Amino acid sequence: MEQPIEAVTEDASVARVVAQHGSFEDFFLAERGRLLDALVVITANRAEAEELAQEAFLRVWERWDRVAAMESPVGFLYRVSMNLHRSRIRRAAVALRKTVGFGDDPDELARVETRDTAVRLLGVLTPRERAALVFTAYLGYSSEEAGQLLGIKAATVRVLTGRARAALRSVSEESR
Repeated sequence: MEQPIEAVTEDASVARVVAQHGSFEDFFLAERGRLLDALVVITANRAEAEELAQEAFLRVWERWDRVAAMESPVGFLYRVSMNLHRSRIRRAAVALRKTVGFGDDPDELARVETRDTAVRLLGVLTPRERAALVFTAYLGYSSEEAGQLLGIKAATVRVLTGRARAALRSVSEESR
């Protein structure tokens, strides 16, 4: 017997996720590459990106029964990963303030930046600008979607993306 329309619409979001991904394993296999690629660009460090992706997937897996029922499980995954990334940045800033020395010579950073043009260009952006640019330009999310995933307003995403593109143009013109 078929279910009444009301019962079908109540479980529509769960059914959509299950139909799209089937299980957490299917969800993981479908999303791991995109998430890891985005985090590598945002963090500029593959090892850190892999750790963030693992932790984000672990947190989603722990709550999969609730996450599968969400309208956007992928959005929740990205939101968790960005929250984890921001927490790491805050912890690193606190640790840096508590440290007596401030690390190596800045010239070492300049050598790293010249090694890879993409890293150099993305290095001039703030983490928020880099995240907004990755979500809109690289992953193809709209400003509204990126804003939801990053936990900021769509207008802020547009401002950050505009600043990022202007900074990249400026750096690109200076290197000519």
